[in-house]
Amino acid sequence: MENYQSFKTESVLEESRDIDKKSPLEIAKIINDQDKTVAFAVEKALKEIAKGIELAADCLRNGGRMVYCGAGTSGRIGILDASECPPTFGVSPETVMGIIAGGKEAVYASIEDAEDSEDSIVSQMKEIDFSGRDLLIGISASGSAKCVQSALIYAGSIGAKTIAVTNNPNSPLIPLANVPIVAVVGPEVISGSTRMKAGTSQKMIVNMISTGAMIKIGRTIGNRMAYMKPSNKKLVARAVNMIAAETGCDEATALEALQKFNFIAADAIAYIKEIGK
Repeated sequence: MENYQSFKTESVLEESRDIDKKSPLEIAKIINDQDKTVAFAVEKALKEIAKGIELAADCLRNGGRMVYCGAGTSGRIGILDASECPPTFGVSPETVMGIIAGGKEAVYASIEDAEDSEDSIVSQMKEIDFSGRDLLIGISASGSAKCVQSALIYAGSIGAKTIAVTNNPNSPLIPLANVPIVAVVGPEVISGSTRMKAGTSQKMIVNMISTGAMIKIGRTIGNRMAYMKPSNKKLVARAVNMIAAETGCDEATALEALQKFNFIAADAIAYIKEIGK
């Protein structure tokens, strides 16, 4: 049996040993104090995160896909980030994808034994025709999830680049990835509940990777979501304001251009700047 007690994510946090005897405010403070440490743990991995951004951008430039995979919380975090890329950056849903051990049912209901299945994620990779030009980002707090380990091994065997996002310095994922990203957040407030600090760090890291990659392939103008899909009144207003701010035109001109270019703000901005020369 694997020595799970050697993983920092399975250790006991001294500051919360008697949390069950605390008041609601004391509980909130203990959790908040621990959450404050997460960003500093992620900061120590910035060089590796930057390498991950480079890998992801290269993959997308070459027509590949970013595919997150994980079990439980880690799998859901990948799916969450993937689902937010199309409306934010105007890419297709196939550009960034998420796979979770146990399949779609596991997004909403816990299927804990799925992480021990070496085929749980690999079979889904084959279903989407995962190829050597794609990028696999395996997420696992301890790194012990067999499904993620086997997914990284499979991706490497077909020539795909790989990134591991994990929270243990001795994670089994480290030697399996081209770019291992390790955020050592330490023991959880509730021992082993890696939906807490570990999960928060994973969300921060995948946000950086996807956002950084999209910036590098030109899916923003400066820090503006110029390729977002304005599918409601708020987003249309945001797009109009973006166009007006970038070009100096009035709101009526901005809206007319936005409509002319199928609600793609980047194209509307380029058009107004061109006719204004």
